[in-house]
Amino acid sequence: MNYRVSHPTKVVNCEIDLPSSKSISNRLLIIRSLCKESFGIKNLSDSDDTILLKNALNSKEKIINVSHAGTSFRFLTTFLSIQKGKEFILNGSDRMKQRPIKQLVNSLKELGIKIEYLEKEDFPPLKIIGTEIDGGEIGIDGTISSQFISSLLLIAPNLRNGLILKIKGELVSKSYVLMTLKLMGEFGIYWTWNNDVITILKQEYVAKKYIVESDWSAATFWFQCASLSEKCKIILRGLNEESIQGDSTCKKIFKDLGVDSVFKNGNLILTKNKNISPSATYNLLQTPDIYQSLKCTLFSLKMDAEFTGIQTLKNKETDRITAVENELLKLNTPKIIETYNDHRMAMSFAPLSLKFGELQISNPAVISKSYPNYWKDLKKGGFKISS
Repeated sequence: MNYRVSHPTKVVNCEIDLPSSKSISNRLLIIRSLCKESFGIKNLSDSDDTILLKNALNSKEKIINVSHAGTSFRFLTTFLSIQKGKEFILNGSDRMKQRPIKQLVNSLKELGIKIEYLEKEDFPPLKIIGTEIDGGEIGIDGTISSQFISSLLLIAPNLRNGLILKIKGELVSKSYVLMTLKLMGEFGIYWTWNNDVITILKQEYVAKKYIVESDWSAATFWFQCASLSEKCKIILRGLNEESIQGDSTCKKIFKDLGVDSVFKNGNLILTKNKNISPSATYNLLQTPDIYQSLKCTLFSLKMDAEFTGIQTLKNKETDRITAVENELLKLNTPKIIETYNDHRMAMSFAPLSLKFGELQISNPAVISKSYPNYWKDLKKGGFKISS
């Protein structure tokens, strides 16, 4: 099925309850599972990724399949590794089987974990035999995926000797590692990060109730709508002004693309200005999830820029760099925009109907991975959506 997306007036006025952050939600689920005492999590994400992780953590089955949920796969790889005396098969979708897991597996093997590849070497699925491990000092390549590092850090307090993690090379998506450490700190874990070494001693997570803030990654699509509109007043609810999410930097990036944003009474209000002066280069090493929204916006404004720090995008739900380039070539034609089973492809291309008229978006249900109400929310902003 395809959705036809258009906007008759190009004026976007709406109030939106953004989805809660799945990045925070997924980390909290692991922390709660490692904590001796359970605790309540309010406003937990209802995204596919979080639901899959929650179900996996509650499962009594030996075989666990997390479909396309990359973060869930990486977090479960380490979490299941320390479930002493238990054996698991951790699997995913066909695309997941193409996403390398070697660096994380090698680090866990260095700690004494027993893991086997069941099909292609260095890729899922995995056979994991849980064991109690000492921990200690290991190294990991920081240029591949911050999720590998976050996954190891989350279990560190539960290891007999804690963990000293030496990061090799330039760290990608550092903001997500900081998010992990800050959340761990909220639950009583003391950590240090000196140069390229993160140290966490053996400790216990301390239970506390937690309210998940809304997702800044989801907000970027509304910044995109604001930039491409003729006029707008978009009120976004649930965001934290002092957020632990790296994608909150979209405020600064989109200010140069015609979007004013100000917090008022706890809401973020987006309005349109006429000041379009994009940067010549964008380094997205710390915030690669902004790439699709930003690239599509610049293209729609007939502007170009050089991007750096986006090397991890080829191993996401799809090769996001190639996918975006392919689909941008279809604009101004009646062709269907393919989404490649990637939620961010659907959500970053739909706002382009403000500039290019009606677009057809394939597999619109893919947005449930992170933002289940996306199409409903677009309708609140005056978009016309039909199948």
